Amino acid sequence: MSKTRVRNDARQGTQLPRRAFLKRLAGVTALAAAGLSARGAAAEDAALDALIGDTQRGGFGQNFDDASRTIHMPKASEPTVSTATVQTTEKAINRYADIVGRGGWPQVPPVNVLRLGDRHASVGVLRTRLSASGDIDPNATGNDIYDSYVEAAVRRFQARHGLTVDGVIRPETLAPINVPAPVRLAQLKVNVVRLRALSGNLSPRYVVCNIPAARIEAIESGAAVSRHTAVVGKPDRPSPEVNSKIIQVNFNPYWTVPPSIVQKDLIPKMQDQPDYLTNNHIRIFDARHRELEPSKINWYSEDATHYSFKQDPGSFNSLGSIRINFPSPYGVYMHDTPLKNLFGDDFRFHSSGCVRVQNVRQLVAWLLEGMQGWSLEDIDRVIKSGEQKNAQLAKPVPLHWVYITGWATADGVVQFREDIYGKDGLPGAQTATTNL
Repeated sequence: MSKTRVRNDARQGTQLPRRAFLKRLAGVTALAAAGLSARGAAAEDAALDALIGDTQRGGFGQNFDDASRTIHMPKASEPTVSTATVQTTEKAINRYADIVGRGGWPQVPPVNVLRLGDRHASVGVLRTRLSASGDIDPNATGNDIYDSYVEAAVRRFQARHGLTVDGVIRPETLAPINVPAPVRLAQLKVNVVRLRALSGNLSPRYVVCNIPAARIEAIESGAAVSRHTAVVGKPDRPSPEVNSKIIQVNFNPYWTVPPSIVQKDLIPKMQDQPDYLTNNHIRIFDARHRELEPSKINWYSEDATHYSFKQDPGSFNSLGSIRINFPSPYGVYMHDTPLKNLFGDDFRFHSSGCVRVQNVRQLVAWLLEGMQGWSLEDIDRVIKSGEQKNAQLAKPVPLHWVYITGWATADGVVQFREDIYGKDGLPGAQTATTNL
């Protein structure tokens, strides 16, 4: 047997040879054959496929959440914040109370990496854990092979927790897997209170930025018509909760550097890199709006904090090509960014409080919908021209920056996010990014 196994210490597991793996896999596949066909299972799990955003249509064959197996949802579907979300989250609280009443779920022993084809003692515990939360059929527990059913269940778990969906167990996925069931129940109870407070004041058309999820949704007639990955405030510079209305969009804007960024970031940069302002097209102005030379300023004196700093429009501009404005006491806004690579991270808490929006042109086209001269083609033309131009919304669109770390939607999928700012007050709810 030892000659036919391929050992991989980096994975902390054992990979079976193909023939042996397929033999064992055939036994597990028989479980699915007793239920729905692969095609039927794929159809009934359409809501999950939409959540994951995976174009592949595999036959999962597990008993996922009851609602997700009986309700067929469109791909652009359930909003995080809505009147319906309150009711579905209340139902999820009952389900999780039942899970806790039955003893919760086990802790999965630490591993570096587990993926399809691995054999490891932790896989048996992982199956039991995923079964308890409804991510895998209870009948598919009891063996230590990381087969396609485990991979599909892990993908589902990752999608529900806002992680990169690759079906591979790494520390970033294992950390939320090992958050105890009582903590998840308490998280839902904390968040349903927030959802109730929000849901009574919603318009037919509004925008939501869920800060812990670093995600923006454009909501119309009860459906999320577009979703946008976001980059939000760092834990030490958090994005505030806001209820306002979007009133204006700036194209090819200047960026006036906020005083907090001048003190915390810009001045230290100039002390270390004297050409930083020039290289980044940032101009300095005194109280009379006279432009000053960076070389004439003592960057180690208090005087350096008294000037205003303005970055020229262009591809290098920190706001990118678009800024979305709304009244708030915090001086924050939403905007484009030249640092598009940040949208690919699981941990998207890099800003100083404002929110960067992926595919911001799509969101702006929706905001300006019905306004003459502001089609997507018009927007692209203005951006390409480099001309500074403002669009005043004919009808301001309500905006909500919210802090929701646990909720359930009408498709039966219960989602959780890390309590990145520690607002839930629950030990154990800050996991993947805090403790790794």
